[in-house]
Amino acid sequence: MAESKFKPVDEQIAHLKKGVAEVIRDEELKAKLEQSARAGKPLRAYLGVDPTAPDIHLGHTVVLRKLKHFQDLGHTAIFLIGDFSAMIGDPTGQSETRPPLTREQVDLNAQTYLAQVYKILDREKTEVRYNSEWLGKMSSYDVVRLCGHYRLARMLEREDFRSRLAGNLPISVHELLYPLLTAYDAVALGSDLELGATEQKFNMLVHREIQREYGQTPEVVLTMPILVGLDGERKMSKSLGNYVGITEPPGDMFGKLMSISDELMWSYYDLLTDFGPHVILRLREEVRTGTLHPMDAKMQLAHAVIAGFHGEEAGRKATEEFQRVFRDRQAPEQAPRHHLRRGQPKRLGALLVELNLAASRSEAERLIKQGGVEIDGARVEDVKREIDLLKPAEFLLRAGKRKFLRIVVE
Repeated sequence: MAESKFKPVDEQIAHLKKGVAEVIRDEELKAKLEQSARAGKPLRAYLGVDPTAPDIHLGHTVVLRKLKHFQDLGHTAIFLIGDFSAMIGDPTGQSETRPPLTREQVDLNAQTYLAQVYKILDREKTEVRYNSEWLGKMSSYDVVRLCGHYRLARMLEREDFRSRLAGNLPISVHELLYPLLTAYDAVALGSDLELGATEQKFNMLVHREIQREYGQTPEVVLTMPILVGLDGERKMSKSLGNYVGITEPPGDMFGKLMSISDELMWSYYDLLTDFGPHVILRLREEVRTGTLHPMDAKMQLAHAVIAGFHGEEAGRKATEEFQRVFRDRQAPEQAPRHHLRRGQPKRLGALLVELNLAASRSEAERLIKQGGVEIDGARVEDVKREIDLLKPAEFLLRAGKRKFLRIVVE
């Protein structure tokens, strides 16, 4: 009777491993799922996040979506806010000690972060915890005892620390504490599984070891790939400007997603949608054989992503708007209006620069020669074309694929 509470173990494993970079270890995951099915008891899976910034982009959602998969299968999804650990700062990927955040910064970021997380996780079924619940209450004796369970040599094997030592760069003692304190999170939660990005693997291996030291069965670790940003080269990051924010307007999200390369699209399908592997494989084959145009496959991807955050209607409208503006070359429903005073005729190239539709006169002329400028839907290819500003008028100006302005001469 108890087994009917969960889907068959093999079916769960197939769903949970979609898009996963590594499972540590496979046999342990299967054993835990089998035990869960026999007992009719959900597994405890958690994701720990330090709220070091208030905004979430699609890169952050890759691991969040995997936590949602556990939730959808009937297991307990724990979203752990590292309000205590954020004040230390994760040394992962850091070439120098970074300044710790204040309590106020962490609290403010946590509130904003949580509101966005519920766009993915079920608010009613998510167990939200803060690691200050236990880390903030540890005595100096508790900290010393925790440190006694790990070797310094092992800690210094970590790439971040090793490269700093080699470069004679400083390492603060509190940074060595970070993976140990977050390991205690796993102990306090009694977790069965932990999710994280591939770059968090070292920390999560420490977590497994500390759980064992405290007499617990080590958690299974699932690492998720880093989402490559819109540039197709570096990981998605707000600081690099190659990101898609999940609270951005649907139209902006759609346009950004349509800008990714055809090849990158498939990893986005894997990591950002619930399309099954067989469906994605079929789409890839249709694109390869020419049955499906890559742009249509990309539009389907963008629609699915946006509908997940803004609803099906918003996804539909964003798709239709993109179709009208970029494929059919029609104006958006709400093209920005720009008012010009009447005056002497002006060269189109100079006007494009004045309106910030081109960075320079030479760029404007190149855009015109390439057929990238239209007035009221008619292409302009004469670089000497002058715009009459002597009398009141109104016209729609398009420069490039995405820039529209409704010009009002008055």
